[in-house]
Amino acid sequence: MLTGVIFDLDGTLGDTLPVCFAAFRKVFDDYLGETYTDAEIRAMFGPTEEGILEARIPVDGAESLASYLSAYRRAHHLAPKPFAGMTDLLDELGRRDIPLAVVTGKRPHSAAVSLDAWGLDSRFTHVAAGGSNGNIKDRNMAQVISDWGVEASGVVSVGDAPSDVTAARTVGLRPVGAAWASTAERDRLEPLEPEIIFDDVGGFSHWLLAE
Repeated sequence: MLTGVIFDLDGTLGDTLPVCFAAFRKVFDDYLGETYTDAEIRAMFGPTEEGILEARIPVDGAESLASYLSAYRRAHHLAPKPFAGMTDLLDELGRRDIPLAVVTGKRPHSAAVSLDAWGLDSRFTHVAAGGSNGNIKDRNMAQVISDWGVEASGVVSVGDAPSDVTAARTVGLRPVGAAWASTAERDRLEPLEPEIIFDDVGGFSHWLLAE
């Protein structure tokens, strides 16, 4: 029985990785005079934006983070809407009183920008952000389940990154792979053997609502 759903944000709720890449590229170019590829920026992911910036830019962290957030807002036209079908899925889960949460590696500021831009900021009981020094998704997932007071084995966790699968499995959730973004890397999800991997939101929605 489905007792809750935890969503990753980037690449799962919406195609925001191009926004992240554009914002990081702008900040790195402004502060370092260096241009990074999407692949090079993606390889930095794990810590939050704040942690990534502090590790590479020799200025006050608050300054570089403010610059990043400004660039992130300006670049959000690259992801103007959540993935097609996602809002309908969230609506139906809400009608069924299934608790919903977001557990992301992003910091609260950028997560709030995206959720507000998509009109999804009131859909979730929790929006749990990442840690500045590394991945804390398993800890955040465990806290969400504790707050909900439900059995972990009934909660589906859906995300596009290997870290989403491993974190969910650590906590005892049902890991599902999201491979529907333009930046999806299905070949990195498959070796971790999530319960199932979907290439489109429609397939995930049909499967989830049948649970």
